[in-house]
Amino acid sequence: MIRLFAAAAAVFALSGVVASPAAARPFTQKDLVALDRVSDPRISPDGRWVVYDLATLNARGAGRDHAIMKVATGGTEAPVKLARGAAARWAPDGEHVFFIAPAGAADQVWSISAVHPERPPQQVTDLPTDVGAFRLSPDGRTIVVSMAVIPGQETLTEIRRSLAEKAAKTSSGTLYDHLFVRHWDTWSDHTRNHLFALALGSDGKATGDPVALTQGFDGDVPSKPFGDDGDFVITPDSRSLVFSARLAGRTEPWSTNFDLWSVPLTGSAAPYDITADNKAWDAAPAFSPDGRLAAHRAMKRPGFEADRFGVILYSDATRTSREIDAAWDRSADQIAFAGDAKSLYVEADDVQNVRIFRMDLASGATTPLTGKGHVGAFDLARTPDGDVLTFTRDTLAGPPQIYVMRPGGAPVQLTHVGEAALRGVEMSPYESFSFAGWNNETVHGWIMKPHGWTPGAKFPTVFWVHGGPQGSWEDSWSSRWNPQVWAGWGYGVVMVDFHGSTGYGQAFTDAISDHWGDRPLEDLQKGWAAAQAKAPWIDASRACEAGASYGGFMTYWMAGVWSQPWKCQISHDGVFDNRIMGYATEELWFSEWDNGGTTVWRNPANYERFNPIDHVADWTTPMLVIHSEKDFRIPIDQGIGAFTALQRKGIESEFLTFPDENHWVLKPANSLMWHDTVEAWLKRWIG
Repeated sequence: MIRLFAAAAAVFALSGVVASPAAARPFTQKDLVALDRVSDPRISPDGRWVVYDLATLNARGAGRDHAIMKVATGGTEAPVKLARGAAARWAPDGEHVFFIAPAGAADQVWSISAVHPERPPQQVTDLPTDVGAFRLSPDGRTIVVSMAVIPGQETLTEIRRSLAEKAAKTSSGTLYDHLFVRHWDTWSDHTRNHLFALALGSDGKATGDPVALTQGFDGDVPSKPFGDDGDFVITPDSRSLVFSARLAGRTEPWSTNFDLWSVPLTGSAAPYDITADNKAWDAAPAFSPDGRLAAHRAMKRPGFEADRFGVILYSDATRTSREIDAAWDRSADQIAFAGDAKSLYVEADDVQNVRIFRMDLASGATTPLTGKGHVGAFDLARTPDGDVLTFTRDTLAGPPQIYVMRPGGAPVQLTHVGEAALRGVEMSPYESFSFAGWNNETVHGWIMKPHGWTPGAKFPTVFWVHGGPQGSWEDSWSSRWNPQVWAGWGYGVVMVDFHGSTGYGQAFTDAISDHWGDRPLEDLQKGWAAAQAKAPWIDASRACEAGASYGGFMTYWMAGVWSQPWKCQISHDGVFDNRIMGYATEELWFSEWDNGGTTVWRNPANYERFNPIDHVADWTTPMLVIHSEKDFRIPIDQGIGAFTALQRKGIESEFLTFPDENHWVLKPANSLMWHDTVEAWLKRWIG
């Protein structure tokens, strides 16, 4: 349990950010937007180097440029830039790094020598459309790439013809005969992400025509919109590929049935479904170094995207599968085999933190390898001296940095991105708290002090409600909802992991399904009271509530059933009419599961049980509504409807929208306007 840090210096020490002794300036939205960002660490096969992505604000401030950086794992050398690009991956030779970067009008795979970075990058692929993700075979002779193509039109000639036909099209109309006409923030163009294998010549360049591995397959590999090379892996013998994908058909919007499929790298056979018996989600295939064991993550309940991911182990010797970790009440994320093939490294949410665990294959026993904070992506090198891990780590006090951890050792920080920019900035201290919530079960939360806090004084406070709803307020850094910015404005911040949050066991997560408006509301009410008891500096007479996504729903719900504590509210991309949400959202499995596993027309009462629109008559609190036009998860009409209700009732309200943003606000200039608008709203209503 994290206790209140005695000074800002201790907070910086936890996150790896060094504070100036004279630190006084608060952290601002301009700092948040301007900070460089590190991600995607990948370690060389010998464990000597890590390459990673460094994203920096471009000169115009309109977007971010990406660079491939290299740093020694000894921790004594400054990082060096290898090339512009992203998605860097080591070749099996341990010398070359492959990555994705523009080549004319399309993104292609390139390579560069990490030993001789002075040599210019070499273009590896020359394909007619973007390469979305790639994998190198363990023997270094094959590269597998993904491209968006029309299923069945997968030769180079057919791909070029379909692109030409699209460019020559004069009508703006698109005809659909099944759903997912739009997904996340993109309208369907009828393409699918498919996989292709290309031979690599002695010069490291792709040769010959690509071999379609998923020819005619009715599904996306990687999955849309956030899939990557973690969705597919080449077997250690370099002969086959295993990928995770969901058949589309007409059921895709209400199905979570991802399966694992196997296909030979020669393309000589169609993909074979190897997990057909499980009608729920199978993901993240991984192999032991010798190929005798395979593992993947699997859910058990079809239609539920927030079910627990257990870890399934397959033995080639016995031809049997079993769940390793049946008694471990955490949901596995990334998994990877240890070099000795006797254990797995598993990443998972764990009570306000995200950790890496070692999981023993024989017993299922898990041992945490990392402590407090949020671990992002990890990678490992299996060396003669043991496994060397690299990963990102961040906290509520500082942004992600790259770390390396050797066998039996503690994590060593390799990067110090942002330290210079944050010198002279004082981060606000925070502490964890807990209380008895719904069903008298323990609920956790965070309290962050405002910048300028002094003993005995009272401070205005904002009460955050997280989205998901199966999410969590972790000890982690955010580039969007970052409490350090709000604390920098002079506000305390209270965050509660109500029932439905992740990292506390599956029963705790399940508790919110079909209970959006009662169990979590009880936790929030009790959490607000517990926070005031824990932090008497909270001025409850000057409090504002704010939430996004499910948190936006809860903002609308509170406005009708629990508005008394709030001088103002802020709803970002929230659900205003739960019934229309059941028709208009694209991923229908989410809405249907969380409303009792049924459709709107079969049981409309389920959708009306906790429907904010039915309580508009009781709305009185001033509200800022934010909703963007490319949000197809919770379409913009939900926000417009709420703003219409507020205006028609004569309630003080404002509406902020962005035509070029989705469920998140990502563009730097838009992020600044978002924060400026929120800050002005808070100042107007709570000082």
